[in-house]
Amino acid sequence: MNENKFKMTKNDPLSKIDKKFFELKNHNKLALMPFIMAGDPNIDITSEILLKLQENGADLIELGIPYSDPLADGPIIQLSASRALNSGTTPIKVIKLLESLKEKLNIPIILFTYFNPLLSFGFEKFCEMASNAGVSGLIIPDLPLEEAYKFSKIIRNYCMDLILLVAPTTPSERMKTISNNTRGFTYLVSVTGVTGERNEMETRVENLITKLKEISSKPVAVGFGISSSEHVNKVRAWGANGVIIGSAFVKRISSSNEKEVVDKVGNYCREMRMAADQ
Repeated sequence: MNENKFKMTKNDPLSKIDKKFFELKNHNKLALMPFIMAGDPNIDITSEILLKLQENGADLIELGIPYSDPLADGPIIQLSASRALNSGTTPIKVIKLLESLKEKLNIPIILFTYFNPLLSFGFEKFCEMASNAGVSGLIIPDLPLEEAYKFSKIIRNYCMDLILLVAPTTPSERMKTISNNTRGFTYLVSVTGVTGERNEMETRVENLITKLKEISSKPVAVGFGISSSEHVNKVRAWGANGVIIGSAFVKRISSSNEKEVVDKVGNYCREMRMAADQ
């Protein structure tokens, strides 16, 4: 594969995600990116949670589209997807939700989705509708790098970024290709395995961040297993540009009743914002 096949050129305009990371870098701030599952417990509450996350310091939000076979997700997020599917959540409902919030959400929204639902929906049709709803980027964890060129080009045509993932097991040359061709930022998976809360951050993450910084100028955001202020502090000290927190947010949603869930998620977001700013 030609390493430069879908790298940005000097003529490419900065995306909304590029601008956000540039702004944060200028203020020496770590990007805080919560993940929640759309439709858990229902679409209306998802709408309230999105606004509450923005209000309490989220810089970007990763919004999952529920899927019945989520290969990269651990038990907490798998159960979240099941609850969302049971509440009737579909890709079109997620897009309509974001359309309704387009004038209120001013931070980048990144959709996390698997490839099969997009193929079933119609890939280009989905990209057009997502872009019109204000989506800034897509994360498709089961899209092979070898297939990414064609789809990244389509996504870019609709003014969105295709964000690629690097894992601890990714070979060096492949890591270089991914980090030079991702758009917006490189998503560094901090553990080998699926999503979920961990007690400790693996120390090899520091070396992976350093390596990615040496081979590419793209921002690096670390996800999978981050759930505490201590984890956030470590990621910042190790030189990452962003931190992605998923299972810890989803766990709070699942353990709260509908009357308290929005405030509970907002409070946790504010706590993680404070940790990111230390």
